Amino acid sequence: MIRTVPETGSTNADLLSALRAGEAVREGDWLVADRQVSGRGRQGRGWHDGHGNFMGSTIVRLLPGQPPAHTLSLLAGVALFEAVQGVVNAADCTLRLKWPNDVLIGNAKLSGILLEAQGDAVVIGIGVNLVAAPDLPDRETRALTAFGPAPDRDAFASSLAAHFATELERWRTYGLEPLLRSWIAAGTPRGTQVSVHEPDGGRVHGLFDGLEPDGSMRLRLEDGALRVIHAGDVILAER
Repeated sequence: MIRTVPETGSTNADLLSALRAGEAVREGDWLVADRQVSGRGRQGRGWHDGHGNFMGSTIVRLLPGQPPAHTLSLLAGVALFEAVQGVVNAADCTLRLKWPNDVLIGNAKLSGILLEAQGDAVVIGIGVNLVAAPDLPDRETRALTAFGPAPDRDAFASSLAAHFATELERWRTYGLEPLLRSWIAAGTPRGTQVSVHEPDGGRVHGLFDGLEPDGSMRLRLEDGALRVIHAGDVILAER
């Protein structure tokens, strides 16, 4: 079920509050807002809520024997990539994933994904620039209207929900290997120069060198050493 509300502070915050209150929040259901007045991105950033953009959240229940919860970040990215692929003309743009889950058109940011844990569940919030993109000081952004008519928001929500459910079932049934293959096929090419802003404030440069078996990013440093990145803000950059 996809439930739409005209306005809320944050769809993630709404689902987190419902979980804390012990309300029945079903896996597979989505909460989608026409407008968010307090949308949040990673590292505390605000999220642009342009009218007609997609802003929605769902939950995944954590079950014994399934892959690690942090790999849901990659899963969300792959599901979103597949949904966006369905509404763009591949001849008009280069679509790819940037670790862990940003969907880029060229080098421009199209979307954002935020995961937040609550008890035995993970809330996954997704925002996509279907109609309008914000002006950000530190990165290029783009909306799908730069490449043609705006996709219908509700149809896009249904497509995303279906792709997410398919990837979730595959993740639980077959583990990480198929997900990592899908991510690598859609992701940043090996050898791409990147800059990583780490959670402690440090910054490191190198070449993207694929993924570890647990989904972490491999970064090849200038001296040839390999560094494994578990968390950080990755920017495609020239030094």
